[in-house]
Amino acid sequence: MGAPFSTPSHAGPGPRRPPRFPRLGERLWLDFVNTDDPASGAPVEPLRDVEDLIVFLEEMGVFDEERAAGFRRRAREQPSGAMAAFLDARRTRTALRALAEHGPGAADDALGEINRILGRSAGTRRLDAHADGTFSRTFVPVGDAFAGLVIPIIESAADTLVAGELGRVRRCGNPRCARVFLDDTRNGRRRWCEMSTCGNRAKAARWRQRQVRGA
Repeated sequence: MGAPFSTPSHAGPGPRRPPRFPRLGERLWLDFVNTDDPASGAPVEPLRDVEDLIVFLEEMGVFDEERAAGFRRRAREQPSGAMAAFLDARRTRTALRALAEHGPGAADDALGEINRILGRSAGTRRLDAHADGTFSRTFVPVGDAFAGLVIPIIESAADTLVAGELGRVRRCGNPRCARVFLDDTRNGRRRWCEMSTCGNRAKAARWRQRQVRGA
């Protein structure tokens, strides 16, 4: 079942800068959750202000350059509104992480958070065409200039719930890694956020253990 925002196909060509946020979750909301990796030991919170949130949405292909520039302009003009929207996004991320990790009561809490944001958002939706031949859906807020920042993320999480995909959301098998992802493999046996990092580390650790036992 397709998800209009959770698999933003991903709207248009992304920014040319080296990406700061990896696309590993297979769904937008899971990539958003992965901006908060408490086990990574990262000394700096990846989402420090509304600019970081805009960069994330650009890199995920949700915002094109024009829309991102519009939000940046509004953030300069309305710094208090931008900060309030940013802090709200961080609150939403906390609820979505609990949902992704199947915490007790997390589904009810996430449902409340999703409906809270959807209930206060007013606007219109558009279908935009891009130069590379792809299309994307866009939420254009009315009233609150920053309402559109988290709507795609929230709708992505809602799509996962509606599609019955939550049971396939996994946390990386590396206990030191807190990344989450949708396991869309046919046999449902994906264990690692990335084979090239956590998967290879696990293989190397198993090899070392065999060497020690065989010594």
